[in-house]
Amino acid sequence: MSNYYEFRHRVGFEETNFVGNVYYVNYLRWQGHCRERFLEEKAPSVLADIMHNDLKLFTLKAECDFFAEITAFDELSVRMRLEELTQTQIECSFDYVRLRDGLENLVARGKQRIACMRGPNNETVPERVPVELREALAPYQGEQFGRRASASTVSGE
Repeated sequence: MSNYYEFRHRVGFEETNFVGNVYYVNYLRWQGHCRERFLEEKAPSVLADIMHNDLKLFTLKAECDFFAEITAFDELSVRMRLEELTQTQIECSFDYVRLRDGLENLVARGKQRIACMRGPNNETVPERVPVELREALAPYQGEQFGRRASASTVSGE
C-alpha cells in the first residue's frame, strides 16, 4: 500500500491557456477535487456532516510550485499526503505526477492547510478534527509528519 491517496485526472482542453499548457489555477482546483474524492471514499460520514449539518472545512492556505508544463490529454496522478495534524487543523501535501509511457514525472508540488470549523455562517468556531477523518488520514502520513511528531514528543509539546 502506498502512503498517499491518489486522484487520477486526464487534462482537458478547457484547463489549458492560449499557448496550450495547463493554466496554473487548475492545480489548486485539483487539490480540491482530490480532497473531495478522499472524503467521499474514505470518510463519508464527515462528508455527510459537511453537506447536511454545520461542519465546515475552511482552506486557510493553498500553494503550488511548478517544475514542468503539462498539456491537454496528459494523464495526471495527484497524490495527497498528510503532513501535519493538530487538534483543529490539517495540512496536506500534493504531488502532481504526469504518467506517460510507464514513466512518472513530478510536474508540481503543492500544500493546503485546512481548519475544521462548526456553526452557522458568521458564527463559526474551531472544531476538533473529526475522529473518522483522523483515522482516514492516518495511512497517508508523509515522511515529514513522522519527524515532526517525534520532535514534538521529545520536546514535550
